[in-house]
Formats: sequence, C-alpha cells, structure tokens
Amino acid sequence: MEREQLEQLLSGGDDTSSAALAALRAGASYVIWDGTTSPKSLAAVYGRRLRHTVRRGIETLGLARAVQRLDVYDRPVRLGQIRTADGTWFFMLFLAEDGSPLVACTGVRQTQPGPPRPDAC
Repeated sequence: MEREQLEQLLSGGDDTSSAALAALRAGASYVIWDGTTSPKSLAAVYGRRLRHTVRRGIETLGLARAVQRLDVYDRPVRLGQIRTADGTWFFMLFLAEDGSPLVACTGVRQTQPGPPRPDAC
C-alpha cells in the first residue's frame, strides 16, 4: 500500500487515527501485511493486551475501542503497523480484507524503543 493511500484511510478518523496519521506524515515507517485473520480472534488477543496495559500502566490510544470494533466486525481483516520515527509509539491498523476501509486503530507507547523493522516502508 502506498503511503498516500494509508494517509487517506487515516484521515477524518478518531483521535487515534489522527495520531497515527500525524506520525506517518512525520516520517514514521509502516508495513501492511499480506493475508487476513479473524477479527474475533484479534478481539480476544487485544482484549488481553488491554488488560495487561491497564495493569502495567502503559499508555495506549484507542485500544478499548479497537477491541469493541473488532468484536462486532464480521469479515476478515488485514493487519498493518506504523512505528513513529523515534520509536516511542506503535500503531496497529486493522483494515478490511481489501485494504479499505480502516476497521480500527490502536496505539501503544513503547517504554524502550526497539530497532527499526527491516520490512517497513
């Protein structure tokens, strides 16, 4: 997916999508993976992550909303990720099977920025 296409998907969204868009425009790397997965299984996984981040006091954006949206979405989703240029935030993107529209978006602050991903754009 081209950067401009991703920017369009993130524009006009909620606060989390707006933060992901700002990161992308500021030079963040991104990747959209091939293949799809069940939104219900993702809702379960990210529900556990929500509980973990709350227990640990890790700052997130839109995680509870993403879990809710995935739980009610009934078609396969594609995954994507945006990593801020300084590595302090990761945004997970949940896209419709064909890559559009954006189903949900969540962000999590990283306590220790990781190395750049070799497959990211």
